[in-house]
Amino acid sequence: MSAGSAPARATFWLLEAPDSLSQQSHREPDGTGLGWFEDDGTARVSKKPIAAYGDAEFGREAREVCSRTFIAHIRFASTGELLMRNTHPFEQEGRLFAHNGVIEDLPALDRHLGADHRLVRGDTDSERLFALITRETNAAGGSVTAGIEAACAWVADNLPVFAINFVLAIAGELWALRYPHTHPLYLLERDAGTPLEHASSLGSRVRSDEGASRPLVVLASERMDDDPRWHELRSGELVHVTPELELERRVILEREPAQLLTLDQLGERARASQARVPAAG
Repeated sequence: MSAGSAPARATFWLLEAPDSLSQQSHREPDGTGLGWFEDDGTARVSKKPIAAYGDAEFGREAREVCSRTFIAHIRFASTGELLMRNTHPFEQEGRLFAHNGVIEDLPALDRHLGADHRLVRGDTDSERLFALITRETNAAGGSVTAGIEAACAWVADNLPVFAINFVLAIAGELWALRYPHTHPLYLLERDAGTPLEHASSLGSRVRSDEGASRPLVVLASERMDDDPRWHELRSGELVHVTPELELERRVILEREPAQLLTLDQLGERARASQARVPAAG
């Protein structure tokens, strides 16, 4: 979520929405993480290899933390054990990253990373992809957009790919990629003036005033409420949310991966994790 120029809370999306992260964690219970930025731009991450619905600290932070930009993630593990070092989001050089999908042939990716494998502390394909983006961003003089384009083009051309949907954030800015068509990625632009609310199954209403006074941009793997403005990114589309909440959108990968994996080609563990993600369409 990006709130633009002023910090906001993400409580509605984390705890209160009909399909909040807490609700989704009943289906994806292998890890919970919340990343945000302090007023001076310092990245902060709080995460555990447990389900969000059972994590009192996640609930407290969801109500209290304010930031211009958030990344939250719940994990259904496909690669790597249920350990802190494998739980999203990851932090590298002041940037935060969370990924949904599967990349295979990690030895080839490790060889390509070379000395930049030092950025990787865990066992996941996700953190390795982030390390490649970090390296290419640095090579492009700090341009995150250029780093994403270079890294993802190499992955698409050289590795077996099921999906590399991800979100990446710095203080005040957010990037998201959907690639390829395997899983959806949804975007919601909310104008100021409309409160966030929904009716519960018991007839009461949950309401958040955070959306009443400011615009918000939210990106998610699932539509988190019944707002009709949720819409899917195109396959290969990269979205950049600027500090002014302007959207820069462009398809950076028109081709499918050279080695596009199907669900049946994944190992048992990865197949179980990816089958739980809503299909595109």
